[in-house]
Amino acid sequence: MSESILPTRRSLALAWATVALLWLAGGSNYLTRTMLTTMRGSVIEEIPMTEAQFGLLTSGFLVFYAAASPFGGFLADRFSRRRVVLWSIFSWSAITWITAYARTLEVFLVLRCLLGLSQAFYIPAAVALIVDYHRGSTRALATGIHLTGMIVGAVIGGVGGWLAEKHGWSYAYTTIGLPNLALGILLYLFLRDSPREPVGQSVTGAPPEIRLGDAVRSLTKPGAFYYVAACMGVQGGVSWIIIGWMPTVMREQFQMAQGEAGFSTLGCLYVAQAIGLLSGGFWSDRQSASNPRARIIIPAVAILLTTPLFLLTGWFHHIGFTIVSLAAWGLAMGFLGANTMPMVCLVVDARYRATAIGVLNGLTSICGSLAIYGVGALRDAKVGVSLILTFAAIGVFLCGSLLWLANLAVKKNGPVPSSGQ
Repeated sequence: MSESILPTRRSLALAWATVALLWLAGGSNYLTRTMLTTMRGSVIEEIPMTEAQFGLLTSGFLVFYAAASPFGGFLADRFSRRRVVLWSIFSWSAITWITAYARTLEVFLVLRCLLGLSQAFYIPAAVALIVDYHRGSTRALATGIHLTGMIVGAVIGGVGGWLAEKHGWSYAYTTIGLPNLALGILLYLFLRDSPREPVGQSVTGAPPEIRLGDAVRSLTKPGAFYYVAACMGVQGGVSWIIIGWMPTVMREQFQMAQGEAGFSTLGCLYVAQAIGLLSGGFWSDRQSASNPRARIIIPAVAILLTTPLFLLTGWFHHIGFTIVSLAAWGLAMGFLGANTMPMVCLVVDARYRATAIGVLNGLTSICGSLAIYGVGALRDAKVGVSLILTFAAIGVFLCGSLLWLANLAVKKNGPVPSSGQ
């Protein structure tokens, strides 16, 4: 690590304080987006709608989230990352609170779409701000810790269902929305931008400007980012198949109750993912000191090793295989999550890191929604669970292979300048 990026004690404390603040914000982000799914009965009781219309509330969120993510990332590259984070959290907190007063499906749908729009700006800005502070030996671990906040937020989304059951869904939205506005004030008071890594000078001697056209040209230039983007798209499809359909598989194959199947699936997945985020981030930080490509190699190998487990799960209906495959996929996704932004730092111009994360977020959301619909269509066509899980195994193998191709591309061409490892 060069002397220019060696952290002082004060800067190190500020770097970890930033992770702590964004950990809270990340938890809020996932809590407010997932809480609706836990209060379906309460919402439908007061606002009559079909199952398809209730599903549209999530689809609308995903469409706007996916469409806005690249633009949100560009704004975080072009302007203050801190301001983009603050705008995002104040917006989604206010929208969550206002949703408590929705009384028609149309208003609810508009608010869900606005929620997707507002939340799309957060992750690109937040992870870019984290890697501005954390360079080298703490980069992946810091990113992984931040993402564990999102897992905690998703898990405690069940609080919304409990509040809705006891006091009504409007009360739940008010109770969760208002404290999130207070969290926004906390970030306003204490969150700060960090100087960004140098990227050279233009012909005039000034730092190169950040332009949307340049961002598009940079990210569409053939290279390792193509493989990373394709990998994240496939990963989004596989992950949403598991989240959306594995509870059903567990219930049908092993005669579990609905709640038991959901808890077994998501509990196993999220615990393993949290372990992977922390251990994968720490391991990657250690290994990247001697080989920067460890940011790519570690998650690629972890994903490839998961492939045979999904094949076993599909063809041998044993709960042990199912639990192990879920845990392995969660662990691999933790490794990938902790290293996604460090990988981007290796393969993307430092000026457009947040834009790249926005593109990856959008791809993950689009492919995830298509995969969930596709599996539903296969189920309607009476395609068996074994074949669906075989398709998932193929996706897992493809995901790991694409990441390995990204590794080979970086090995051939080297990391981009100012990668900061």
